[in-house]
Amino acid sequence: MPDVNIIRTPPASMYRDKEGMGIWPHRGKVAAVGIGHAPTARRWDERPETSVGGLSIFALRAAMADAGVTPDQVDGLVVVPDTTTGAYWPAGKQVPADFLAMYQQTDDPLDGVAKLSPEWIIKNMPELVNLKVAINAPTCMSNAVVVAAQAIGDGLAHTCLVLKGWHNYVGRYYQGGANAEPTVSGPGKFSAPWGGPACYGTAQQFQRYMYKYGKTHDEVAPFVVNSRRNGLLNPDGYWAQHRPEQLTADDYINARWVAKPANLFDNDIPIMAAGAYLFTTSERAKDMRQKPVYFMTTASDRTRARGLALTLEEVEEATASTGRKLYEGSGVKASDLDFENMYDGFGLFHIFHIEGLGYAGIKRGEALDLFKGDISIEGPNPVSPSGGNIGNGRTRFWLHSDSIQQLQGRAGARQIKKPVEIAVSGGPTPTGGNFVIWSKSPD
Repeated sequence: MPDVNIIRTPPASMYRDKEGMGIWPHRGKVAAVGIGHAPTARRWDERPETSVGGLSIFALRAAMADAGVTPDQVDGLVVVPDTTTGAYWPAGKQVPADFLAMYQQTDDPLDGVAKLSPEWIIKNMPELVNLKVAINAPTCMSNAVVVAAQAIGDGLAHTCLVLKGWHNYVGRYYQGGANAEPTVSGPGKFSAPWGGPACYGTAQQFQRYMYKYGKTHDEVAPFVVNSRRNGLLNPDGYWAQHRPEQLTADDYINARWVAKPANLFDNDIPIMAAGAYLFTTSERAKDMRQKPVYFMTTASDRTRARGLALTLEEVEEATASTGRKLYEGSGVKASDLDFENMYDGFGLFHIFHIEGLGYAGIKRGEALDLFKGDISIEGPNPVSPSGGNIGNGRTRFWLHSDSIQQLQGRAGARQIKKPVEIAVSGGPTPTGGNFVIWSKSPD
C-alpha cells in the first residue's frame, strides 16, 4: 500500500459556511472531468462483485476511463464512508466467504459490505500507486465534492477521485439499528418518542408551508412527475434500468401517506449503487478526454435547530443564506442559473432549496406556481433535469452527475434544449448541506 496521508475528518477550513467570505479563491481553477456510475440494483444479491465495495471499484475505474486518466496519474482520493441511512447488517450474520476471498480486508469485517474506507479502496485498487492523500468526507456525495474541490484548490492533490457508494439489503428499510430497540434514546426521546419515518420533519415543515402560503399537496405533482420522466431518460438510473414506469399526476395524488402530507412518491427508493468523479486542476483538465466543467464556488450550511425540531422559518433562512453564499463566492446571480439540480431525497424540501436560491425569479411561497409552468428539459426553467433521487433511486449523486453532463453537452436524452452555461447542485437537506455553482467556462 502506498504511503498515503489519510485525513479522517476534513478540517472546518475546507467548508465555506459563512457569509461575507468573498469570491472563492479557487474560482475557475478546479474542474470536474470524468464520471463513473456502477449498475444499480434494488438489493444486494450477496455476490462479491455487486457488494458496495465491488460497485465502488467499478465506478472509480469508470470515472478514470471516462476522463482518459491512467491510475498512476491519480494522487488524491475522497471517500464517503457512510453507505446507507437505514439498511443495517444483521447482527450475527457472517460476511459471505466469497466476498472475503475476492477482496483484501481491513480490520473492520464490514468494510466494503456495509461501509467504505480509504484503506479498503487502496487495498483493492493496487493500480493507484501514486496516491498522496485520502480523505473521509462524511455522509454525502455533496460533502465529498466540496472537500475534493477544496483539496485540489489548496494543493493537497492535483488529480482526485471522489466516491460515494450505497448498499441495501433484503428486508425493510429503517427497521434495524436504533429503530429496532425497545426504547428511544438521545434527542429523539423528546422530538419523536413514537418513532416516525425519516420524512417526518420535512412533512411537518411542508404542512406549515401549505398553511403559510395557501398551497396544497396536489400542486407538487408536476415536479414529481417531471422528475420521474427525467429519471427514465437516464440510462444509469434504477427506474430506467429495472422499472421503466412513468408516474402520472393521479398516481402521485392518490399514493398512500408515509407521514401526511408526505406520501410514498415524496420519498426516494433505496438501492444498491455507486458513483465516482475525477476532479483535477483546470490546467490538467485541458488535456483530458472530456470537456472540463469548472467549480465557481462551494458553500455549506451549518444551521442547527433552536428547539427540538427545525421550523419552516429556520429552513427558509438557511436556504436563503446558502443562496447568498453561492452567489457571493461565485460572482454569479440567481438570474444566471440556467437550471438547478438541488437535492430531493424528500421531494418536498426541493421546494425550500429552490426558493432559497431564487431560481427562475421565484420568491418564498412561489415554487408550486413555478411547477405549473414548463419545468421540463424543453422549457425555459428546467427543474431537476437529473431526475434526482425521486427519478433514479437514492444515491445523492445524480444531481452532480447531471450538472456536469449537461454543461459538457453529453446528457443524452436528458440534454436541456436551450443553451446552458451555469448550474447549481447540492444537498442533502436544506440545513447542514454542501453546494456547488458549476460553469462551462472558468471565467
